[in-house]
Amino acid sequence: MFYVYLLASGMHGTLYLGVTNDLARRVYEHKEKLIRGFTSRYGVDRLVWYEVHERAYDAIVREKDIKKWRRDWKLRLIEEMNPHWEDLYRSLNR
Repeated sequence: MFYVYLLASGMHGTLYLGVTNDLARRVYEHKEKLIRGFTSRYGVDRLVWYEVHERAYDAIVREKDIKKWRRDWKLRLIEEMNPHWEDLYRSLNR
């Protein structure tokens, strides 16, 4: 499985969009700041949205599509799945 995901620094905060084949591991890496860069610099470590794809190609195409979206569209996408901006990391089967 492949995942497209959005992290946030907080409700309506800074967003980060990514793609991975191991969502729990990747979010853990963001939370523990194991990878230097944007998310560690800006404290973006709350998993607020994700979707699952069977093929890597589909996940990458979806990520590239969402990256072109306006911010308010991304906020709406998050709030349709997660209206309270809860950290979904706790609900992942690890």
